Amino acid sequence: MARRLFAVLVLVLAGWGFGARQAPAPPILILISFDGWRADYTDRAQAPNLKALVARGIRSQALLPSYPTLTFPNHYTIVTGLVPDHHGIVGNSMLDASISPDKFTMQSATARDPRWWGGEPIWTTAIKQGKKSASMFWPGSEAVHPTHWKPFDDRLPNADRVAQVLTWLRLPEADRPSFITLYFSDVDTAGHSGGPNSQQSLDAAARVDQSLGVLVSGIEELNLLDRTTIVVVSDHGMAETSPERLIFLDDYVATDEVSVLESGASLLVNPVGRLTVDGLYAKLAGKHPALSVYRKAQVPPDLRFGTHPRVPAIVGVVTSGWIVTTHASAGRRAAAVGGAHGYHPGTPDMRALFVAAGPSLRRGLVVPDLANVHLYEFMCRILQLTPAKNDGDLAKTAEYFAR
Repeated sequence: MARRLFAVLVLVLAGWGFGARQAPAPPILILISFDGWRADYTDRAQAPNLKALVARGIRSQALLPSYPTLTFPNHYTIVTGLVPDHHGIVGNSMLDASISPDKFTMQSATARDPRWWGGEPIWTTAIKQGKKSASMFWPGSEAVHPTHWKPFDDRLPNADRVAQVLTWLRLPEADRPSFITLYFSDVDTAGHSGGPNSQQSLDAAARVDQSLGVLVSGIEELNLLDRTTIVVVSDHGMAETSPERLIFLDDYVATDEVSVLESGASLLVNPVGRLTVDGLYAKLAGKHPALSVYRKAQVPPDLRFGTHPRVPAIVGVVTSGWIVTTHASAGRRAAAVGGAHGYHPGTPDMRALFVAAGPSLRRGLVVPDLANVHLYEFMCRILQLTPAKNDGDLAKTAEYFAR
């Protein structure tokens, strides 16, 4: 009789949770892009919600982008851990005759063709290992799909973007995404229009910070904050441009002798017609003090750029604040007033944003500069995923984790 009563008591206690420890709830990670947020905006802008995240998490002095410091290459580096020269998105505009005669651009149907997108984005890593993923906009997500995704529409209000993320988080446990992206373009748009030192840019920073606050409040209401890590990044910074700092490409080479894939804050070009690579190089090299020109095989090693077949024959690295243009284009662009990005990643103006807070991370930690190629490994560790092959190094973020 006593044994029977003891057995019943053990079962009752087990039912109350004394007899067996429940497995911890699986982690959730939300990756947020404040496109174009320069590192110093965090201190200059009205950003109480971002600063609250810093107080309970980690902030790097800067996130260092990959070259070229453009939107598509760097967003995809962040989620793959591969430099652009390895994942293949070597610019916002590219050519690859093995895929299509059409130029790849951010707005065209080519950007939705998975053949352009190399490597393995973290949302795919998650799916392969039995987790769900979702994307409220991110370069590459319309070509290599997460479990849930939305086609890019920059007219969609920020409030609706946040609402969609919270809708995904309300899904039943078995269907809830473990990894979610969220993208805001306000700061980049304002930076291009008004420049990084404008009130316009600071106002845009305040707006996206308010959206971050709405998201965090929503996560708290869902009782998910204790298992959710929020990572806020930007893809690049922003440099002030001026009509006094223009490099006119057509002063050195005829427009019909060159195919321009990228210009502005970087220069990626191929010769056309009878003009050879060496001939194009001779026309451009050493001609302007704010433009350093290289054959693709001779790009400085620190840029980790120039081996992919999509990199054009000639790469021009532009001094920060200068713009490569043509006489005709300069007139149409109101002589380059505003801001630009695409410059060398080591340029102070290109320094980007990294803030992260979550249950597995240390609190109130400010760390040195971090290259964005290391974020994929960092996020895989948070989500308990085995990473795919990448160029990052988990040791670079080892100190970020609570012991």
